[in-house]
Amino acid sequence: MNSHEQEFARNFVVPEKRERYLSLLQSKRGRKKILNGFNHCRDLDPRLAKLIPTNHNAESIERLLMQKGAAETCHVMSENPEIDGRDLPLRDALSKTVAMDAGTLISCIPGKLAYFEMEGFDGRYILER
Repeated sequence: MNSHEQEFARNFVVPEKRERYLSLLQSKRGRKKILNGFNHCRDLDPRLAKLIPTNHNAESIERLLMQKGAAETCHVMSENPEIDGRDLPLRDALSKTVAMDAGTLISCIPGKLAYFEMEGFDGRYILER
């Protein structure tokens, strides 16, 4: 199990669902179930999820994340198989995620800083602990 994915479940998922996420992450089938739920995810801890206005693009989101301490490389969990499970440059991950209509988590600092995008334009969040 990847530490970025584990720390996402431990820190950014609502407390009552954390153990379930950790359990699902232990198998490919379970992980796929989590990814399928990313499009309309209601399991993010609202105390740690800050909605980003829809006028932000990949470049402005990258600046926000870098200001908060993001490194140039991140880990991605996504319904998009092209980027799922990969460590990528933050800029590349965001350019393949923002407004692409696939539920995606970009973990910048495990359990401390991430970007989460749901399907459509109504769910873009910076997750920060």
